[in-house]
Amino acid sequence: MKRLIIGIMLVFAVVMVVGSSAQTRIRFFLTYIPNIQFSPVYVMDALGQLDEAGYELQLEHGDEPVGVDLIATGDFDFGMISGEQVLMARFGQRPVVMVYNWFQAYPVGIIIPNTTPATTMEELRGLRVGVPGRFGASYSGLTAILSANGMTESDIQLEAIGFAAADVICSGGVDASAVYINNEPLQVQLRADAGQCGEITSVSVLSISDVANMVSNGIVTSEALIANNPAMVSLVIAAFDRALWTVIQNPAQAYLISLDYVDGLPMTDELQAFLEEASTQQQALLAETGDMTTIRESREVLWEALNAEFEPELIGQFHVLLETIKLWEVEETFNDEGIIQTPQLGYSDEADWAQTAQILVDLGILPELLDYAPAYTNDFLPPTP
Repeated sequence: MKRLIIGIMLVFAVVMVVGSSAQTRIRFFLTYIPNIQFSPVYVMDALGQLDEAGYELQLEHGDEPVGVDLIATGDFDFGMISGEQVLMARFGQRPVVMVYNWFQAYPVGIIIPNTTPATTMEELRGLRVGVPGRFGASYSGLTAILSANGMTESDIQLEAIGFAAADVICSGGVDASAVYINNEPLQVQLRADAGQCGEITSVSVLSISDVANMVSNGIVTSEALIANNPAMVSLVIAAFDRALWTVIQNPAQAYLISLDYVDGLPMTDELQAFLEEASTQQQALLAETGDMTTIRESREVLWEALNAEFEPELIGQFHVLLETIKLWEVEETFNDEGIIQTPQLGYSDEADWAQTAQILVDLGILPELLDYAPAYTNDFLPPTP
């Protein structure tokens, strides 16, 4: 009996140790499927700041409207959600808040292959225009650019094509499509250059940001989590901000990290060695300077070197990463003394939210203008590095 009691006590002690070291799970929602465009989230996980604080990051993908609902109910802690979805959710009494404005430029546009007899929205009247579905930034962006051109959805043949724009365009399934301008145009052009996109040889892109300065994708959480666990919110935003800076400043490192998160991300031994050396050299550069102009120039030099060394198909996703970085960056500003100010990543501008809310009303997506101020906060943004 004495041995049994001692044995039970030992088992209980082991359970207590394991239980005390268990990490708290953070469920993070992402749209689409694992993709290099989500590299800051992968880098956030890999850098280990959350892990060191006792949290385990769990990434899950799905449709944006579903993600908004799950964040509002607390089933997900955070997610990447577009500004218009946040406003629509709040109108529907789902209290979600954008705590980090990830994309500084609206990433959606209309891609038109040269086989389509059109180069403007007006010329797309009556033609087939693809969209993932009647939800998310792509649909809102399409609606906005239609309205800006005096058109409505009834003026085109809207086709729900899911997240397969490149396949559908190259097969001739649509005449144009709403896409993320940092991704699908590159993919279609790459296939066209390889003779794998039917008769298409080039594409043109109409950018939504040219006609509507809407709030794009950002990190969103619930009012409840902000109220009940602001320390977690601060930690996640600080970790993400650090990761985003890392990707912007050293895309070679980010691409290598993303290999563990994105199945099928193109890679060879030669490319890996090249990127590892490039990452090391970039770290040395960053130790000498934080000048953003110099860092942007270093990315251009890296891309030129990659182009000279490797086939386009192999480095296509790296090109997507570089184009996406341009949507995350903000330009430097100058203070009254003429001194350059480091850009504040993640900042939400009141004017952009006001315009987004008004656009949704003008488009009939929202029946009336709502108070947009509670839809976002800059309170959790860390100091610029």
